[in-house]
Amino acid sequence: MRDDARERVATAALTPALFACSDIHIRLGGRSILEGVSVGIQAGEILGIVGPNGAGKTTLFEVLSGRYTPDRGRVLIGGRDVTSLRLHARARLGLGRTYQSPVVPDALTVGETLRAARQAFAPYLTRFHAEWAAEKVALRVPMSQLAGSLETLNRRKLLLACLLMRRPRVLLLDEPAAGLINAEIDELDSIIRHFAHEMNIGVMLVEHRLELLSAIADRVVVLDLGRLIAEGDPATVFEDPRVRAAYFDTEAA
Repeated sequence: MRDDARERVATAALTPALFACSDIHIRLGGRSILEGVSVGIQAGEILGIVGPNGAGKTTLFEVLSGRYTPDRGRVLIGGRDVTSLRLHARARLGLGRTYQSPVVPDALTVGETLRAARQAFAPYLTRFHAEWAAEKVALRVPMSQLAGSLETLNRRKLLLACLLMRRPRVLLLDEPAAGLINAEIDELDSIIRHFAHEMNIGVMLVEHRLELLSAIADRVVVLDLGRLIAEGDPATVFEDPRVRAAYFDTEAA
């Protein structure tokens, strides 16, 4: 583990979590999806979530973001219980989320999309907030360009800029590297690091690109069949026999 990452993890162990869930249980369609999952993240920390298909990763994000209400367990932001709050209320408290597919409004220009985001709820923000956010994510495309014509990386940047204007405390990123080539992943790596280490945002990401998590994550947690089976620094966790049996052997099958 890198020295700076080790220091952040050690500090995190002594500090109450900025964002956390505790003992999450949820059943969907008569089937248990998550069983007793507890995770937490600190400001400025990058936490990776991995596991084979069907492990419950996306469902966990649905619970954390407020789309699903767990059958048991709690979600907390800054120590406040927000389990009963829906998406928009959690967003106002500083929680932002992106999805696996970077869906943008096809009929709006980039500038119109940013304007819609800054006027989504009070207090309304100015175009200077939008310009600042676009610069933070290195979104360098014409404001007159249709959002639907953007390539995948710039779509992701546009969505991140929309979230960033509201100065989120925590970002949930669901497979942000999906559809990107290596050079674009390197750029995404720099953006995520900047969010966490320069802007002090807690970043939690689901990602199948283990090389990306190995490079940037301070900690990773591994889910398998709805249960948390390992947690720690990436190098140690990815060599855990339970993780290799659940994840790598499954991927190779």
